[in-house]
Amino acid sequence: GAGNGAEAAAASQSGASLAALAVKFAERQRSSHCLLVKEHQVREGADTGHPPSRTLFVLNVPPYCGPDSLSRLFSRCGHVQSVDICDKPGPAEKKDKLTSKFFDHKTLKGFQVAYVVFRKPAAVQAAKALSQEGPLLISTERHPVKTGISKWIASYEASIMDPRELKAEVDAYMQDYDKKMAEEEAKAAKEEGVPDEEGWVKVTRKGRKPGLPRTEAANLRVLEKEKQKRARKELLNFYAWQHRETKREHIAQLRKKFEEDKQRIALMRAQRKFRPY
Repeated sequence: GAGNGAEAAAASQSGASLAALAVKFAERQRSSHCLLVKEHQVREGADTGHPPSRTLFVLNVPPYCGPDSLSRLFSRCGHVQSVDICDKPGPAEKKDKLTSKFFDHKTLKGFQVAYVVFRKPAAVQAAKALSQEGPLLISTERHPVKTGISKWIASYEASIMDPRELKAEVDAYMQDYDKKMAEEEAKAAKEEGVPDEEGWVKVTRKGRKPGLPRTEAANLRVLEKEKQKRARKELLNFYAWQHRETKREHIAQLRKKFEEDKQRIALMRAQRKFRPY
């Protein structure tokens, strides 16, 4: 929607011509749909995944037209290397080495944009020339596109995971992760204690006191130790001299109270108010 309009406006301002290719979902349909295509043009080095001279930029791609359908439509113009469908225009994202069959699903809704990369630059001009021909068919008898309940059934069947395949993929990912972590640890151990070009030495956690694991149990243990340490600091009579001083203060208070009681009793006797029995 908004991304397609912005790309079309930018293309018209830069002088790039958009060609309209008529497509129909099937032969029985009367109305056709227009795909807007142009040669992909970007700054040098801005989009290395989509070479400008060999990439056809396609706008207004309907939801039922997937990468296989676009590859089949434009294969008559030349060998198609790859087809990337995105929700909005942008540079090609770097893909990881391990592609997941279970966790990399991204459902795009609505009309999209596509980047069709050919092997030869001449195929881009041949694709633009398709606008002079009649409507191209997306779904044919040889290559049908599933719709309706058959599409829902296929989507549901694809969503069911095979436990063995899932386990194999998770094991492969963990092996690759363990290998990567081992390489990083070996590299850190090799560089530990070695000064760099400016003479600085990189300090890591691996030493006499490695860093504590950042878990809830470890945090609770640290807090309990700090609490015990504060309690020991605040504990009275911890040393012998503190114990003696406390005894002296207690005896002095008892003597002071005894003298005060004697004076009060003497005063009461003088006033004849002292009646011990």
